[in-house]
Amino acid sequence: MNDDAPPPSEPRAEASRTADLASLGPFFAAEGHRADSDTGAPWRSMAELADGGPALGDRVAGVRRYLAAAGGREAEAVEPRVAASVAHLGLVARVLSPTLALAVLRGEVAPGLRLADLRWQPVLGGPFPLSLPHAPQDTGHGTAPGAPAGGDALAAALARHLLDGPVRELADAFAPFKVSPHILWGNSASALNGAAGMLAAARPADAGRVRSLAALLLDRPPLRGTSTGARTGAPGAPFRRRSCCLIYRAAPGGAGGLCGDCVLAPAVSAPR
Repeated sequence: MNDDAPPPSEPRAEASRTADLASLGPFFAAEGHRADSDTGAPWRSMAELADGGPALGDRVAGVRRYLAAAGGREAEAVEPRVAASVAHLGLVARVLSPTLALAVLRGEVAPGLRLADLRWQPVLGGPFPLSLPHAPQDTGHGTAPGAPAGGDALAAALARHLLDGPVRELADAFAPFKVSPHILWGNSASALNGAAGMLAAARPADAGRVRSLAALLLDRPPLRGTSTGARTGAPGAPFRRRSCCLIYRAAPGGAGGLCGDCVLAPAVSAPR
């Protein structure tokens, strides 16, 4: 038996996809599974975050404890909606990063992607383990894995199948935590911009395509109007979201630092 051969559940093409994502860093790394398979423990369906069960509340509570411990306080000292916003940002960033990378590098967009198609292990303190369904043979939008695609077509496919898919499901799931939709979609814009910046840095030859695609997505609903400035490090005014993720309020006295793209951060002049 060849120990280097991929397992039966992961054909060689999928093993290559897994390796490509891992090479980009931990926020992009993802395993793969057949869409119709039950991956089993320790993997869980991400649909549990939107089914009204305890999983989402447990996640927010865990983030609340984590933020409180960082400030040497009890969990009750951190506002629930602050923990909810930070939890949402982490979830969205983790889902967006590998899917954006696959779209840019392979022209791959999973049609009809839902949280139920994703598997996760809900660990805290870093990028949690994530598994994506195996690559589709054809997206139905002229975008097959590895095929070249125009930026507009790729942006339209991502907006439909990613932003209006699992990203919207996550935003809707957080409604009970009283976090404004303005903040939640700002979190999504920030996560997209951050993922695009990391991807451009990891793959300089593709940086232009990454930035162009991110800009197209940020100018499309549901992200249109959530940010200002140039996108992902392109020349001009820096990217700035029009909302705040609220993490500064987790620090004692609500005096924590602000994220670089926060609407509350001092403006930075455009480079000349």
